Amino acid sequence: MNKIKPWLSAMRLRTLPLSVSGIILGSCFAYYNGHFNPIVLVLAILTTISLQVLSNLANDYGDSVNGADNDERVGPQRAVQSGEITPDEMFEAIRINILIVIGFTLALLWAAFGTGNFLFVLVFLVLGGFSVYAALNYTMGDSPYGYRALGDIFVFIFFGLVSTIGSYLLYMLTVDHVVILPAIALGLLSVGVLNLNNMRDLEADAKVGKITFAVKLGIERAKKYHFFLIIGAMSLAVVFSLLYYVEPYNFIYLVAFIPLLRHLKKIKDAKKPNDFDSQLKVLALSTFLFSLLLGIGYILY
Repeated sequence: MNKIKPWLSAMRLRTLPLSVSGIILGSCFAYYNGHFNPIVLVLAILTTISLQVLSNLANDYGDSVNGADNDERVGPQRAVQSGEITPDEMFEAIRINILIVIGFTLALLWAAFGTGNFLFVLVFLVLGGFSVYAALNYTMGDSPYGYRALGDIFVFIFFGLVSTIGSYLLYMLTVDHVVILPAIALGLLSVGVLNLNNMRDLEADAKVGKITFAVKLGIERAKKYHFFLIIGAMSLAVVFSLLYYVEPYNFIYLVAFIPLLRHLKKIKDAKKPNDFDSQLKVLALSTFLFSLLLGIGYILY
């Protein structure tokens, strides 16, 4: 029982709503086009959550081994860093979680494609393999890409494009231009969450050689980059709704712009690491709200 709290902390449950945002968005557009399977939705969410948990455990392990988790780091103390979970225990949990991801992925592909559509099955197996690679190698391995300023690219691809377009493909068995702009917008917001995290840890990361994109930019340019990500996502959403307008409900996601704009005001004034840390939950939940309302706006009629 004493281990439950550190394991839940290591899984970083507050990151899970953001991880399923693309699944919800892609599923809503598939529903709007007349194709929906609740079993596929549930399995897609479970697969995505298991991948996110895998990533969180791997990050906990990798940052601890590489020295990025230290007393100068701001935010919740990591499980391995605190000593409540040993590196060996964490590594074993990572191995078990990989098996869970494989199990959910195979179940999802069976529910979506059955025994047919071999090409789609093969594509998703490859995507699944790359997703596991991305989850593990952000901070683990001899040359983790998160230490080479490549995390933003991977987050954009997997949290935006793969999550949204991939979930749409599971139902529709085709890729439609209707999901491209929403996928890009969600990808930009997801990168914003990572950039916010990296701005918080900028000084500590630089000292231990963890070169994130924020470290490369410096705090002032990282702030400008952050504004570009959030405002870019909001602008793309508006362009999308104008291009694919059906009815006024399509614009209900504008409600999510309120916390996003307030968030940008906070970031403009942010100076200390804690100023950035306090906005992580705000941006993650605002992104989830944005994707939920954008999707729902096309199934209300």
